[in-house]
Formats: sequence, C-alpha cells, structure tokens
Amino acid sequence: MQVVNAVKPVRETKEPTTAHSAAPGTNFASKSVPRHLARGAIGFGLIIGSVALVPVAGPATLLAAPLALIAFRGCPTCWMVGLAQTVSRGRLERQCVDGVCTLTKAHPAAARADEPAAELGERDDGRWT
Repeated sequence: MQVVNAVKPVRETKEPTTAHSAAPGTNFASKSVPRHLARGAIGFGLIIGSVALVPVAGPATLLAAPLALIAFRGCPTCWMVGLAQTVSRGRLERQCVDGVCTLTKAHPAAARADEPAAELGERDDGRWT
C-alpha cells in the first residue's frame, strides 16, 4: 500500500523581501556605550591583572582570565563588534532585498517606540517647532 502526501504549493510573490530589523546572527551590543565600555574595562582588567600578578601570587591568578570571557560575552573581538553595534544602534539600518543586503542611514520616521515623540509647540523665541 502506497501513501501519497499532498504538498501545498509555495506562493510566489513579486514584491522583494525587506528586513528592517537586525540581521540574523548574534547581537553583542549593550544598552549604552558607557555600560559597554565598563564591560570592556572589567574584561581587559581581568586579563591584564591575572597575567601581571603571576610573579607575585603565582599561577593561580590565571584562573581570573576566563572570567573576562563573561565580561566580553565571548572574546575581545566579540566585545569590539558589540562596541560598533552599540555605537551604531539607531543610526544605521540593514535592508535585504533579493538576497543582497545593504547598510544605510536609518530614516528619521523609523525612530524607536521607546523614545518620546517631539511635540509641536511654541519655542522661547516665538517660533513654532
């Protein structure tokens, strides 16, 4: 006895596929640049401190170096990528059309929802905004 499963046809669209949010992959960004720099200072401090203290306290200090991986969220390169992501957040937008992705400036109208919207009103100098 043979069983045949019906397959639904895939709908083809003529419109290009556009992705306005983050591209697939890992996001290493922090919520703010100062927070990201603090994570980097902790990570680099742990690595430098663990190596510098070997002559004073012995090789046991090298056990602090793997803790830097937690601060870096991986490795120093991951931290650098996260720094670039944190600085460019909200300023750049990735758009993918037909498998080709480009990086462009974000549109002002595409402001994040958590930012307060500017209200129209009269300024101190008498002009309207």
